Amino acid sequence: MSFTTKYSESFEQRHNGSNAQEMAEMLKAIGVNSLDELIDNTIPTNIRMKQELAVGDAMSEQEFLSHIRLLANKNSIYKSYIGAGYYGTHTPTVILRNILENPGWYTQYTPYQAEISQGRLEALLNFQTMVLDLTAMELANASLLDEGTAAAEAMNLFLGTAAKGQGNKFFVDNEIFPQTKDILITRAEPVDIELVFGDFANWQASPDFFGAIVQYPNDKGQINDYTQFVKNAAAQGVKTCFAADILSLALLTPPGELGADCVVGSTQRFGVPMGFGGPHAAFMATRDEYKRAMPGRIIGVSIDKNNNRALRMALQTREQHIKRQNATSNICTAQVLLAIMAGMYATYHGPDGLRKIAQRTHASAVSLHQALTQINGVKQHNAQFFDTLYLSVPSTEALRIAAEAQKINLRYFANGNVGISVDETTTPSDIENLVNVFNTAFSSSINSTQGEQQAMLGSSRTSSYLSHPVFNSYHSEHEMLRYIKRLESKDLSLCHSMISLGSCTMKLNATTEMIPVTWAEWGNMHPFVPSEQAAGYHAMIDELNRDLSNITGFYTMSMQPNAGSQGEYAGLMVIREYFKANNQGHRNIALIPSSAHGTNPASAVMAGMKVVVTACDEKGNIDLVDLRAKAEQYKDNLAVLMVTYPSTHGVFETEIVEITQLIHDFGGQVYMDGANMNAQVGLTSPGLIGADVCHLNLHKTFCIPHGGGGPGMGPIGVAKHLAPYLPSHPLVNCGGQNGMHAISAAPYGSASILLISYAYIKLMGSAGLTQATKVAILNANYLKARLQHEYPVLYSGANGFAAHEMILDTRIFKQTAKVEAEDIAKRLMDYGYHAPTLSFPVPGTLMIEPTESESKHELDQFCDAMLAIREEIREVEQNESLQENNVLKHAPHTATELLANEWDRPYSRQKAAYPLPYVQANKFWPTVARVNNTHGDRNLVCACLPIEAYAEAAQ
Repeated sequence: MSFTTKYSESFEQRHNGSNAQEMAEMLKAIGVNSLDELIDNTIPTNIRMKQELAVGDAMSEQEFLSHIRLLANKNSIYKSYIGAGYYGTHTPTVILRNILENPGWYTQYTPYQAEISQGRLEALLNFQTMVLDLTAMELANASLLDEGTAAAEAMNLFLGTAAKGQGNKFFVDNEIFPQTKDILITRAEPVDIELVFGDFANWQASPDFFGAIVQYPNDKGQINDYTQFVKNAAAQGVKTCFAADILSLALLTPPGELGADCVVGSTQRFGVPMGFGGPHAAFMATRDEYKRAMPGRIIGVSIDKNNNRALRMALQTREQHIKRQNATSNICTAQVLLAIMAGMYATYHGPDGLRKIAQRTHASAVSLHQALTQINGVKQHNAQFFDTLYLSVPSTEALRIAAEAQKINLRYFANGNVGISVDETTTPSDIENLVNVFNTAFSSSINSTQGEQQAMLGSSRTSSYLSHPVFNSYHSEHEMLRYIKRLESKDLSLCHSMISLGSCTMKLNATTEMIPVTWAEWGNMHPFVPSEQAAGYHAMIDELNRDLSNITGFYTMSMQPNAGSQGEYAGLMVIREYFKANNQGHRNIALIPSSAHGTNPASAVMAGMKVVVTACDEKGNIDLVDLRAKAEQYKDNLAVLMVTYPSTHGVFETEIVEITQLIHDFGGQVYMDGANMNAQVGLTSPGLIGADVCHLNLHKTFCIPHGGGGPGMGPIGVAKHLAPYLPSHPLVNCGGQNGMHAISAAPYGSASILLISYAYIKLMGSAGLTQATKVAILNANYLKARLQHEYPVLYSGANGFAAHEMILDTRIFKQTAKVEAEDIAKRLMDYGYHAPTLSFPVPGTLMIEPTESESKHELDQFCDAMLAIREEIREVEQNESLQENNVLKHAPHTATELLANEWDRPYSRQKAAYPLPYVQANKFWPTVARVNNTHGDRNLVCACLPIEAYAEAAQ
């Protein structure tokens, strides 16, 4: 007997769902002889890559974990007291293990299908309630991307709701966080908002202003009394926004009680690791009158068809899809996983626990204040503060040397003063260490003080918060664990079955890719530490930059955009900066195909561009005649074409190179939406096709989990001529040499989750990444082959093949059986599946993307379900009396319905619950029946209310 030391299995074989034999069977069903033949018939020859990717050979999972451990060890974790919106926090381990590290939570999709999303919808409703209670406002959304961009969204909200005749000025207090200030500058200039900076106490409100923003407590930690400021603004019709620290609101008078119109901030310190900048859930709370202008997602209370309480995304069709270029925001996502963590943190600790954490944090700051102010030459300037001291010292350099010798980071201001922000992780021994650092630096011998401290908050909160039972019931770990699991069991995720959403690429999020994210070396890093302390992060980011640049065919990347919408905006702003630098700032026309995602025109308008829509032909391709005519018409002012490739219709358009060349001939740039990169990697690239900039949805092609609707990442790749204009940051040296102002609050966006994409690329290697793309195209065409005889495929490529996704045309069933795409989507739940993308980009259709990660067995099972549903539609077609009373119209079916004593439907309970044998073996039960969407919008309730109130609402 002979043995080999070479282990033949690779991560690629784990990632791609089907083996060689199964792929051969699929190829036969499609009608081609090989995978390469399929690819040759799908992707135009003139855009095929001539060379293989150069990202290296694949690592084994064990090799990767050893490699990433070595990189982690290059990070030096100091005790950081930098603050500025990022703080140490303790993630309760019951939340860490059962949410952050749990694929049952992190592999869920956005809760568009409410009936199988009730768990995370409840968790998000808790988050909204937490925000409303702590801010004392009337309406909150289900999170935004970060505090800085949330402040910019508030500015846009104020602008969009300003009174007729109101001016275009927006007041910004000098003492807001620098990163927020920089983002406001980025957002204001393209849309002609004039920012006015100054001291809030000396500002004169007038109708020339439409809004104003202050920090609470401010950047240096001072708690100011903004009562008169708000009154003066309101008297002139000027709306006010508070950028507030959420933990401080457990002790401070909430902004809502001071008259604020909007409150924004970050919930990072509610149990979410700093992660070198993210991901973290920002919050936004405002007045009820602004609900139609609120950006992002709002979770609301409605009822199902049986009048039972049911949750859903309120105002569900977001404004980008309706208003498009008239939208005031391009945000179409949230930070769901992180918002859930923050909401669970509040649930676990409850109002008393939060108050104690806030009191303990404040007591640490007071203790430190009392000790340090005894040192000669040290002066603490904040009369009232929560967690931050602002000090002048005899020598900043002496203090820095002493602090870094003890692995302590302080905040060093440009004027020579020093900031120290404590947090819930600060202990008495930490205070003692800080005092000793000052003693060493300034040759003193002061002792830290212990025991009860007199509060130095100024006015304190008197109103109650978090009174709902959910925040007062789960304070033991056992009860908390059961609550988390109870919610998890209500939600369908990739743990259960394929989620075949077109353009969303719900693929394997491998466990090995996820493991490093929660290591302390990556999670406990403040984003503004000296660069040498983050050597591991910088090495990982630099290598990821090289790999993604190679994959996309671009010169370099910016990792700063922390969502696809931010990537769109960043790409357009870089183009804008390029034109300005080359004396072509007049170029402001964005050509956008009619099939484009709604965020495209919204982003273009935010970047100061005018949108001109171009037509698509009957096959779904860009109408080249119309495009050429409009490019010619606007040639003097043409800035950019925004294009998705393969197209939003799931087709590799053969004229794409001609399209990009046409735009360049007229002096414009080409922006490519990277939503469909899963069909490009290793086979073609945006750079090869002729794009100048492309954003990548790392949560699609590069395996960052969707987390129930966030986090995401949207880095941009650019050609060499655009590289000088990549976004910079006010506190960290990054971006191009002539970099634009910041796009996101942290210099590298949600840096900690870049580890996941880095892992995916290293585990797959050059050959594996290319094979994954081929298999994704194979799987899509296999579904097409099995389904197209019963569900017409709306668009195909020149040779009759699909790209990595396809659109099933279900509109005919509305005529033949009064069955709509939504009915099919709801019936799929009874078969244990999440619906494909519903009614986008074509109303009344289903867009399917299986990804490479699904096995032939899973693909066949999904097809069996779709074909069985087609038979159910045929039954209705053959019996007109069933058109309003059939298994599709009543779907999904809950256990409660099926166990009721009465059953008067023209089909059996067995057919409703177990339509195919496989369902009985592994049944997923929707917990509510079909949700009444219009009821929820007519009766908008976006916070937890007593159970009695839900019953009254239903009546």
